[in-house]
Amino acid sequence: MGRFRMKVALVGSSGGHLTHLYLLKKFWEKEDRFWVTFDKEDARSILKNERKYNAYFPTNRNIINLVRNTFLAIKILFKERPDVIISSGAAVAVPFFYLGKLFGAKNCLYRSI
Repeated sequence: MGRFRMKVALVGSSGGHLTHLYLLKKFWEKEDRFWVTFDKEDARSILKNERKYNAYFPTNRNIINLVRNTFLAIKILFKERPDVIISSGAAVAVPFFYLGKLFGAKNCLYRSI
């Protein structure tokens, strides 16, 4: 019998949040996964061979991008149907966490020390 492969959504802004999520590679490397982050140079470089969706930024104190990312979350979650959503606490993950619950996903907030 084969091992169950989870579908994992890794959601975070570029920079430090993206680096923290990438450091969890031992967990996600054998899973069906996709990323949601900003279209910035570090994300393009680190995730060049990964399935990636580009979120809108800036997210902090920007209601328009919160709404845009909420609609993006609906679209992506409907298409991908992840089993788990993992974030390192970035604001871009907020709509994914709330809406992910409606789609049956488990939410995991990862904080590095």
